[in-house]
Amino acid sequence: MSIDEDVRERLARMEDRDEIRECMMRYARGMDRRDRDVLRSAYHDGAVDDHVGFIGEVDDFIDWAFAYHSTQTRYQHYLLNHTAEVDGDEAHAETYYLFVGTDREPANHLTLSGGRYVDRLERRDGRWAIVGRVCVVEWNAESTSFITDEVIAMMAGSMKVATHDTTDPSYDRPLIASRTDASS
Repeated sequence: MSIDEDVRERLARMEDRDEIRECMMRYARGMDRRDRDVLRSAYHDGAVDDHVGFIGEVDDFIDWAFAYHSTQTRYQHYLLNHTAEVDGDEAHAETYYLFVGTDREPANHLTLSGGRYVDRLERRDGRWAIVGRVCVVEWNAESTSFITDEVIAMMAGSMKVATHDTTDPSYDRPLIASRTDASS
């Protein structure tokens, strides 16, 4: 193998792994913003998700997950360690996650959960996406959040507060950083 061929192969492997990692990021962003299109883009048609009590096809999973998150006031999915083994147009990935969420009822019930997304992905028409996922829960903890709705309301006057839809600042194009409160 020539040096040029070796460099091309290494670059292709790096590009595949980066596209797979971006697929994981689309999943988390789509879930946290409740953006069905972004979330759905992380999956191929017919994908199956086995996810904390739900097992089924991707569109049903998204409905189930959005219904669950609608019972919460705040939540985030953090993605941590990530590995991907690529073999042609198929890959297997493992991505550690940390989930933090507060429920509406009981008020400010806090859930912390850590685990791994174990995925089989395929490249179809040049796009990497999940075809099978098993969510493996490693640990779960529950408590009461010190961040109450009243505290969030007070903070809203001095800082941006997340929304779980396309009104979130992450959708602003172009993003303009400005202050509109009395301290500006």
